[in-house]
Amino acid sequence: MPAFPPRLPVADRFVLANATLPAVSVDGFDAPAREGLVGSDLVIAGGRIEAILPAGTAAAELPKADLDDGMVWPCFVDMHTHLDKGHIWERKPNPTGDFPGALDAVRTDREARWNADDVRARMEFSLRTAYTHGTSLIRTHLDSLPPQHRISFEVFSEVRDAWKDRIALQAAALFPFELMDDEAFFKDLISVVKANGGLLGGVTQMLPDLNQRLDTLFRAAADNGLDIDLHVDETQDKEVLTLKAIAEAKLRNRFEGSVTVGHCCSLARQDEDMAKQTIDKVAEAAISVVSLPMCNMYLQDRSNGSTPRYRGVTLFHELADAGVATAVSSDNTRDPFYAYGDLDAVEVFREAVRIIHLDHPLDTSARVVTRSPADILGRPDKGRIAAGLPADLVLFGARRWSEFLSRPQADRIVMRNGMGIDRSLPDYRDLDPLMRDPG
Repeated sequence: MPAFPPRLPVADRFVLANATLPAVSVDGFDAPAREGLVGSDLVIAGGRIEAILPAGTAAAELPKADLDDGMVWPCFVDMHTHLDKGHIWERKPNPTGDFPGALDAVRTDREARWNADDVRARMEFSLRTAYTHGTSLIRTHLDSLPPQHRISFEVFSEVRDAWKDRIALQAAALFPFELMDDEAFFKDLISVVKANGGLLGGVTQMLPDLNQRLDTLFRAAADNGLDIDLHVDETQDKEVLTLKAIAEAKLRNRFEGSVTVGHCCSLARQDEDMAKQTIDKVAEAAISVVSLPMCNMYLQDRSNGSTPRYRGVTLFHELADAGVATAVSSDNTRDPFYAYGDLDAVEVFREAVRIIHLDHPLDTSARVVTRSPADILGRPDKGRIAAGLPADLVLFGARRWSEFLSRPQADRIVMRNGMGIDRSLPDYRDLDPLMRDPG
């Protein structure tokens, strides 16, 4: 009989014995590490982690599940997603697979189909999937062109409340900066975001008055107590340099809130001097950066009939080495910006390791879907294993990195509050009614 999956004890207090933990995601436990992995016995009591002990030292009389060195991770954090766009591919594919094609397809589908019922049903499907895979915290960007901002934020708030005991949710308003010219809309958008506990977002472009628009954004965020999460430089054009402008604007405005930027693809195309200047400024401004390796590999450097030459990701290692908080995330799921994906942080991590070279060594790589994004999102209670925290854990048969990264880990066990959950994924057929022509 295979050692995994083990049978979990039916008891209020039990031990996950002989577990292998990613040390970077563990607090309050010091043990010899091999490739960033440590052996441990985890004592679970009342749905929480009671103690983290050296492997083989938990009290013999306690019920045990022997993991035989299988890995145990904290539940994952997916800090940059698009729950409002998810799963529209079947009704509105992107025939070219490129960025302009994605923009056009989403615009057409949004204007025709994104009523409250449609958005809610697709969000719910996405969350059921993420929960089953082991995610406990998600930030989504919501397309916020009028009147969609009111529809989607209202739905989001209802869904956030319904899911609060399973997945913690955050939302950022995504809108083109040109819409700031419509003062009535911008004022209304801020009101909607604030009322729904969201963040200000947006897409930065090399506009002649970019600095003034950034100042407007930062002042609005400061005046209303809002954090900021922006889509930045999602292009292979090395002349696009809005990342540096954002860092300078944060410093110039003495903005004290959190600022996160996603993508930053053009940074990898710039010469060394320009890239270093930008990275240094981002570090000085304490801006966090999230890379979206799967989506950007799909979209960037795509040209009909030719082979892509660039990976589409940002200068992840250089940013991290400069002290910038960095993470990776899913981004889009089965929509015109990314035709694939399943909001599975294991897939995101596995692909990020390969695309960004987060290996050799892998000692601290697990942080990019656990501790680091949790800290960036202001939730230090997520993305880590520590005594006193809920036993929200993901158990794997894989014992070492090569085993973990070579298979999709489909047989994982997801524990929430110390109990295994039903890992039946939602059936895509559940979405069939949304794919039919509404006319």
